[in-house]
Amino acid sequence: MKKILIILDGIVAKNLMQRIVETNTGENYYDIVYVNDAIVPDQKLSNVTFYKFDPTSKSKLAMVLDKNIHTEVLVVLNSKDEMLSVIENIKSHKHNLQLNILDYWNLELDDPYVNVYKGIEVLANGMVERLPNIPVVAQNIGLKHGEIMEIRIPFGSSYAYRYIGSIEQKNWRIFALYRNEKLEDLKPSLILKPNDTILVIGEPKVLMQVYSAIGKTRGQFPMPFGHNLYLYLDLYLMKKHRVEKAVHEAKYLHKYLKNKKLVIRITRPTTVGIMNFIKEQFRDDESVIINIDYHNLGFRKIRKMDFKKLDIGMIILSSEMFKNKEIAIELANTKVPLFKLGKEPVGATKNTLIVLNDTKSYEQISPIVFDVSSQIKTKTKIFDMDPNGFDDKSKLLDHFENLSKIFSQKIEIISCDKNPIRQLRKEQNILQILPLKKSMFQKRFSWSFIYTNSDLISFDMAKYNQLLIPIIED
Repeated sequence: MKKILIILDGIVAKNLMQRIVETNTGENYYDIVYVNDAIVPDQKLSNVTFYKFDPTSKSKLAMVLDKNIHTEVLVVLNSKDEMLSVIENIKSHKHNLQLNILDYWNLELDDPYVNVYKGIEVLANGMVERLPNIPVVAQNIGLKHGEIMEIRIPFGSSYAYRYIGSIEQKNWRIFALYRNEKLEDLKPSLILKPNDTILVIGEPKVLMQVYSAIGKTRGQFPMPFGHNLYLYLDLYLMKKHRVEKAVHEAKYLHKYLKNKKLVIRITRPTTVGIMNFIKEQFRDDESVIINIDYHNLGFRKIRKMDFKKLDIGMIILSSEMFKNKEIAIELANTKVPLFKLGKEPVGATKNTLIVLNDTKSYEQISPIVFDVSSQIKTKTKIFDMDPNGFDDKSKLLDHFENLSKIFSQKIEIISCDKNPIRQLRKEQNILQILPLKKSMFQKRFSWSFIYTNSDLISFDMAKYNQLLIPIIED
């Protein structure tokens, strides 16, 4: 058991002594030097010995120091002169004894054996952390620079309704989650919800960035999936005009979305002309990375290799890629959004559109809908159409309306009993946002009229640009 010397006096002494009593595990022995009887607790502890004398008395302090071998000393006093005197007396008697002092006076102490806790900073931090939109950090753990932080998930955050396994956690980690004042069992499939409180650990600078990203309710996509866009071009599968269109569309998205870099991965290059075209489009643009696969490694191996070293937040693909069996198998299990290029130009998009289906899926993608529309400056249109009149989506509509207020965006809700797919086919210049479901990549009959799932029918349409957002499925 460790022997600890504690020297107490002043306004903090009584509360500190009470905390020692409350947290006493019986694993330490304490020698307490005090002046005022008010700090002595009513509860008697077998592992605590009290000494009442003036701590500036060098002889009396030496007596206590000689009586036991202390591993460290904690000093909390109300006077600067007394503090300096006590430090000097202890160092003169045992120069290599570890001291922890509470400093209200900005003392200039250059001693590796003295840990200084700035009292005014602790009070200031405690008060500031009471304010809204201020990160709460653990002050005295690890390197004491804020490696542990508490973050509340606000309503409308791009992190809300995201499952933990889908969130890029580089140089930081979520290690605890509280919901309704209860600690949840943390697992990759757990979905973050508004008003959840998470505890995160990592590099202090990174945690501040994470706090900022979680707290913002707009302009974050492709976060929290990753920072960079990824255009995959298999030149063997694509015609020249489709390659050119994909490059132009990726260039547009790179300009308007809040990503850091655009990564262009080219595999199975064909002609010199098309390669020169791609390179010419991004000449002198340091935010664009062009990687070429000359060995026909295949999508699975390329994706695995690139995702290890690149912070990918969204994959951009032409519709041809979705018809390739090898690529489709990989896409079905991806944890990042997929941008499926349609026939319409992305730059002509006037509305982001969703066709409501199951509540759980669309609740999960709802923050992303408004985040994306705010970045590409479009209005959001919602189809609430149920020809059979059996499915009540009023709660889901309320959810979208509340989010629209948080994002300060107008939405147009079209509610009727018409066939949603027939109405969808009448639309022009839209970006349809859908939940990414594994069933989309399963083989289906060519007769679309036998299907009633609007997500599957929409996915099979090649006209519109579509953004597919990963979700947790039952």
